[in-house]
This record gives sequence, structure tokens and C-alpha cells, in this order.
Amino acid sequence: MHNHWIAAHGLDAAYVPLAIPPEHFAECVRALAACGFRGMNVTIPHKEAAFALCDEVTPRARRAGAVNTLVFTEGRITGDCTDGFGFLASLGGHDAASGPAVVLGAGGAARAIAAALLDAGAPRVTLVNRSRARAEALAAALGGPVDVAERPPLEDAALLVNATSLGMAGQPPLELDLAPLPPHALVADIVYVPLETPLLAAARARGLRAVGGLGMLLHQARPGFEAWFGVLPEVDQALFDMLAADIPPPMKAHT
Repeated sequence: MHNHWIAAHGLDAAYVPLAIPPEHFAECVRALAACGFRGMNVTIPHKEAAFALCDEVTPRARRAGAVNTLVFTEGRITGDCTDGFGFLASLGGHDAASGPAVVLGAGGAARAIAAALLDAGAPRVTLVNRSRARAEALAAALGGPVDVAERPPLEDAALLVNATSLGMAGQPPLELDLAPLPPHALVADIVYVPLETPLLAAARARGLRAVGGLGMLLHQARPGFEAWFGVLPEVDQALFDMLAADIPPPMKAHT
């Protein structure tokens, strides 16, 4: 997607994958900054190391407790977390302030999403996780109107978010009865392989609005591109379709 935007804006640039061994992460990042790179994205297993390496981090990165985007400026390294931005932008105009949100999971993605929802005015965010202690620790770190529950309180939820790996290709499906959700609720799944998870299919079958994870992936890339090249790119249908075409359909069970 970055190279798609680079070509669209006529930039003399390239976005390339780099496999960096964890034990050499810090020296490699500093070398890239010294070589004139504008910045980079980081993913597992480098996110904690990237956060520690930064000279400064943005407020949303500090709130999310994670970094996925690095910007190099005259030898200084600034870290940002764009996951929350990407998630909110993918919801197609959903107003976080319109009602309570339920977030399944308590990992890095859940933290970034919950923080973004709170900052966007969500009246309450409820965390549901297999490890209650982890969810309680996340709630304490986030502050604000955050609850922890054993079961998802769906009856008054305006938004349900799956921020776990359940439903991802190779993982068990998310088993959850959506019947208690009100008809105006939005169901979002950050999983994008497959594009249509069992959770999204169940939501659509009930006539609920449903949003998959590919939009979040696309939108989270936009702030980094703007920081590196000075232009905020758009996510259009052509780009969505291009990436969607590379995602294999879900495997069908043989009988």
C-alpha cells in the first residue's frame, strides 16, 4: 500500500521489507536513520524494543503503551502508535460517543483501540479477557470509564470489538451469541485473514453493521506516510480491492 501511494503521488521513494534479528534491532534502526531513511514501521517482535529506543514518543503512543511507526528527523527517533487512529477511521463514521463499547482482549491492539475510543468520547469501555488480571491491569493503565467483565455486556453496547486472534485463519472461531446486541450496534473485528470472520458473518446474519480488519490495516498506515513524505494519502476502493485480492479465502471443511 505504501508503494501504491508513493507511485500515486509521484514520489522518489520506496517502501521495503527488512527482516531484522531482535538482537541487532537497536543498531540496525540507528544505522537506517544515519543512512537517510525517513522512518519505518515495526511489528512483532520489535514493538517493545522500538518504544524503548525512541528519543520521544507521541501522546497517543504513550497512552497506547506501544509504537508501530518510527520517524527519523536529524538523527532523532520519534515513535508513534497509529493503530487507534486506523481503527477509528475504519469504522466509517461511527461516533464513539454514541454509546458504550465492549472490547474483547487485553493485548496491545486492545489497549490502542480502547485508548482511542476513550479519547474519542466513548462513555464507557468494558474489557473482556480470558485473564481477568490482565484486563484489570489494562483498565488501571488506561484510566477513565473502563470496566472489566467476565461476560460481554452486550445489551446496551453501541460497539463490539474483537481485538483477539480468535477467528483468524488457523485459530479457533470466536464463539459469542450476538442476540443481546441492540439493532443499532456495530460489530468490528481486527482480524483480516480471512476478510469475513465467523463473527462478522454472524453479525451480518442478524442485520447488524459489521467492519473487518483490513480497513484498520490500511488506515493505520496513513499517519506514518504523512510524517515521512508530507502528504496524507487516501484509502480508496481500488486500494482496498488490491489488498483484499491477496488475502486467501477461508478454508472449507471437507466432509
